[in-house]
Amino acid sequence: MNPEPPFSHGTDSRIGVLLINLGTPGAPTPAAVRTYLKEFLSDPRVVEIPRLVWWPILNLFVLATRPTASAQRYAQVWMSEGSPLKVHTDRQTRLLRGYLGERAKQLPLVVDYAMRYGSPSIPDRIGEMKAHHCDRILLVPLYPQYSASTTATALDAAFQCLENMRNQPAVRTVRHFHDHAGYIAALAQSVRDYWMRNHRPDVLLMSFHGVPRATLDKGDPYHCECQKTGRLLAEALSLKPEQCRITFQSRFGRAEWLKPYTAEVLEEMGRQKLGRVDVICPGFVADCLETLEEIAIEGKATFLKAGGREFHHIPCLNERDDWIHALTEIVVDNLLGWDGRTSNEEQEMSRLRALAMGAKS
Repeated sequence: MNPEPPFSHGTDSRIGVLLINLGTPGAPTPAAVRTYLKEFLSDPRVVEIPRLVWWPILNLFVLATRPTASAQRYAQVWMSEGSPLKVHTDRQTRLLRGYLGERAKQLPLVVDYAMRYGSPSIPDRIGEMKAHHCDRILLVPLYPQYSASTTATALDAAFQCLENMRNQPAVRTVRHFHDHAGYIAALAQSVRDYWMRNHRPDVLLMSFHGVPRATLDKGDPYHCECQKTGRLLAEALSLKPEQCRITFQSRFGRAEWLKPYTAEVLEEMGRQKLGRVDVICPGFVADCLETLEEIAIEGKATFLKAGGREFHHIPCLNERDDWIHALTEIVVDNLLGWDGRTSNEEQEMSRLRALAMGAKS
């Protein structure tokens, strides 16, 4: 087991709030992308193929060819501060820390973020929280719709970390927030704000990250939760059925994934000479490679090349005030009952009793 951090009797315990996102390469280079992809695609939650079959495919083909092309894609969207996903997640964390400071002043909170793959890692962040005397930790995967390949594997990593701890903290988890009123309201308002500046399209395309179709057949609720988010967003915007569509992007490999595929629908709309399509990605709360490159660049090229006239990508929620307020509500709701902070006098009495019984500190 890992050694426990130093402890002093009478020290006030704290509550950790750990946001968790997918992860990103450390740099837009083939070497960095290869390291990231190897960790990501080695996760059995992500690729449900027997290891003996998948290992040679991954190492001899995927990791031999994909990193260079992926690095070029990352380079197109890389920000001066780093990877868009990491930059936005860091900003969201800082804003949440401030909002919680106003909403939950009575709670001794430590608010931070981690990445499932790459840095900062989930075990490192949990270790830091324990070092800051967090004996309760709320895990908040930043995936609105639950999936075994996202939410579950993020929680797996946290629980595996706990396996190596002698003195485990109490843990709570946020499973999903696909139909949370604040999240839906923030999405809808982000669309309205965009349309006020840029007018309305002929069709709003709601593109979610894809997963293999087999996962739905095995009981993964992801597809259903995406459909519900899309329906609630369409209702909030008062859209008619012909004014919006739900699609799935980021297909990998030859197996069938959730349909319809975003790229195919964009090509179809282009061939129909559609005047304008706007695309929003409700499954991502922060812009990243999949939104900025796959949709805003590749998706646009697909639509225009097929004959479409105008394409718009609506940014993710990122640091929108209404979204951070919604995230604050989600966190506060899941912290209910964790307000057992002791007074300074009680802490001192606890310390003195422990010393009297032979404690060293």
